[in-house]
Amino acid sequence: MIIVADQIGRRVNLIQGPTKIISLVPSITELLFDLGLDNQIVGITRFCIYPKEKVKNKTIVGSTKNVDLILINSIKPDLIIASKEENTKEEIEALMDNFNVYISDVKTFSGALELIKDIGILTNKEKNSSLLIENIEHQFKQLEGIISSKRKVTYLIWDNPIMTINSDTFINDMLNRAGCENVFENRKERYLIISVKEIRNKKPEYILLSTEPYSFTNDHVVEFTRYFPFTKVILVDGKKFSWYGSHLIKVPAYFKQMY
Repeated sequence: MIIVADQIGRRVNLIQGPTKIISLVPSITELLFDLGLDNQIVGITRFCIYPKEKVKNKTIVGSTKNVDLILINSIKPDLIIASKEENTKEEIEALMDNFNVYISDVKTFSGALELIKDIGILTNKEKNSSLLIENIEHQFKQLEGIISSKRKVTYLIWDNPIMTINSDTFINDMLNRAGCENVFENRKERYLIISVKEIRNKKPEYILLSTEPYSFTNDHVVEFTRYFPFTKVILVDGKKFSWYGSHLIKVPAYFKQMY
């Protein structure tokens, strides 16, 4: 018997290691493959894009916000892995009636490592997950020695309306580890709409335009530079700030060369 408490405090009970896993979270799909669970993964979302050569052979069970419940029921998975933030509550609750569902709720770096550990236990890949965690911790420890000062930044996740994040987010924790101070971290809303005037009043040194969830491009860099001629505007890879799981191993090297 395998028993693990998920990240919202629910107990997930498996009689044995799962042979049919469905992942409804892109970053967790990548983690499952990197833990060596290629054969056990039977369903993913259309947003699960890594690893590219492997996801193309898996069944698509919908998107993160609109899963195909009938298809999932026909697959009869042993384990479904979902996210409190990325998936729809009603759909996940419907799946809970029939299947074992582990729900992630990652808001910090330590929470991301906890998730990797949990998935390792649930899938009988504890050794692989432990080695991955050690490697990630080592890479981030080296990053700490390089970053000596904090840069004030505004990190944008959406345009029209302009949106950013507060401190109660995984992105904010990653910003801190990248040597950034989020000028909107003390706002009440986790995801908040802000104005050009509000950004100007905060006087960030950098404005970071994320490639996801909104697909900011170099054209947006030009546009925002017109709004903020005295602020450095940079296009950044949103996955490096918002994807937890094994994608974290790629993050420190990216942060080192970001500016």
